[in-house]
Amino acid sequence: MRQKWHDLLFMHWPVPASALRPLIPRALELDSFNGECWVGVVPFRMTGVRFRGLPPIPGTSAFCELNVRTYVTADGKPGVWFFSLDAAIAAAVTAAWRWFHLPYFRARMSLRESRGIVQYESRRTQRRASSAEFRGKYWPASEPFTAQRGALEHFLVERYCLYAEARGKIYRGEIDHAPWPLQTAEAEMEANSMAQASHIELPPTAPLLHFSKVQDVRVWPLARVQTRSG
Repeated sequence: MRQKWHDLLFMHWPVPASALRPLIPRALELDSFNGECWVGVVPFRMTGVRFRGLPPIPGTSAFCELNVRTYVTADGKPGVWFFSLDAAIAAAVTAAWRWFHLPYFRARMSLRESRGIVQYESRRTQRRASSAEFRGKYWPASEPFTAQRGALEHFLVERYCLYAEARGKIYRGEIDHAPWPLQTAEAEMEANSMAQASHIELPPTAPLLHFSKVQDVRVWPLARVQTRSG
């Protein structure tokens, strides 16, 4: 699939591995930076969502998305593990569950940008799902830069696969994009219960914030990962 991601805010908090380990399949190893694991809350919007070689599907090619994530490895390959992904298009939610085994939820969402400030709102509407809300505004606060290998920013954003689980099996989806054009960011949050909905308690400290204006992405189908646990 091809996608274009816009107006991303990467919000990251350090969270003890002991709090995350029960939430991650045993076949995956938690990834850490200087001994700390991290949880991210990432709001953005997508456009141009389509299967490779095909035109965008009307009504499903542009929508807001918000994910809660941490970082894992399998067979030494670092990637992303999603606790939840909220999206504003029901068809996209259904397709993601079916094809990528990802925990997508329907939500009522909006993104408005004015003079460089992004106003973002999301309220989960999925039936029989934990309530989750995000409401706030954010904006870039520096010139663009590329994260250097070995830096925390590189550890957090330069991830080129995702992991998913289905029926006890682990799958990997390869992701390809250019290095992230990052900017430091500032934000004012009115509500954020996204991590709490996944049974994750974020620390009371201010998050590490990064903004990215736009990124072109390619996503490949899932492939089974042979792990030691099967």
